[in-house]
Amino acid sequence: MDWIWTALGVVFVLSAITLLIAYVCYRLAFHVTPDQKTCKEEYPIPPGEIYEPFREVMTKWIQQTRKLPHEDFSIRSHDGLTLWARYYEFAPGAPIELMFHGYRGNAERDLCGGVQRCFALGRSALIVDQRACGRSDGHVITFGVKEYRDCLDWLKFAIDHFGPEQKFILTGISMGASTVLNAAGTPLPDCVIGILADCGFDSPKNIMKKVIREDMHLPPNLSYPFVRLGAKLFGHFDPDEIASIDAVKMATVPVIFYHGENDVFVPCSMSRANYEACASRKCLVTIPGAGHGLSYPVAPQHYRDTLRDFFGPEASAN
Repeated sequence: MDWIWTALGVVFVLSAITLLIAYVCYRLAFHVTPDQKTCKEEYPIPPGEIYEPFREVMTKWIQQTRKLPHEDFSIRSHDGLTLWARYYEFAPGAPIELMFHGYRGNAERDLCGGVQRCFALGRSALIVDQRACGRSDGHVITFGVKEYRDCLDWLKFAIDHFGPEQKFILTGISMGASTVLNAAGTPLPDCVIGILADCGFDSPKNIMKKVIREDMHLPPNLSYPFVRLGAKLFGHFDPDEIASIDAVKMATVPVIFYHGENDVFVPCSMSRANYEACASRKCLVTIPGAGHGLSYPVAPQHYRDTLRDFFGPEASAN
């Protein structure tokens, strides 16, 4: 009889250790505290040495964008969160880019350069604070699993607000790119004329295993199940539910992919894989010397020219 209690004790201890590891993984990867959402810098430039050469131009973009007339919008997500976005109009009726930022970012930090780029191309911009980021509600980042549904909700709102004749482009950078690529796997209305995906990953699982292996120096195949368990138990989502590389196999709108060739966070190979899998008209533009999220700052004219060529005159009010 004693062996039964011993076995139960062992099972209990192992279960407790498993849950503890899963919870730590959840807190590290997915959970966002109020302090983490609060910007403490006047000009929130992304952290890291690779961004220092571009601090001046990024600061200028933020300053310029803050001076532009704008309108704030909010919607309710499918699971009851209040999500916020800010709209910058280039001209009435101009095509609108619905723009989504990256992991643990916010609309202003990651997308001010995008607003300036949109204006240069004759487009308006609706920049979104994704769930658990910026002004939007929530405390769990889901690597595009729930965010892509938010993207579709924002698209529905925009169509209702601006009218079905309005043209839209879904744009995302980093995790935001995976957000819009996941949306590409759903039936999109005719008013969506394309998707712009900048340095997106091919699946939550693959980018997490890459970080586990290269940044945390842990065995990814052994560690990832704890990460997934933490997401499911405490974040209430499954990171294996959807992957961009699968979603784009059902894409019906044109997709242009950008990626910096020196990206050490999300490998350029992931955009190449997404590009190869994409079923719709597509283009892949890689930028030599550009790190993560820096394709536009490194080569702004080339970025604008390739965008203009890919989408054509219907995507511009100029």
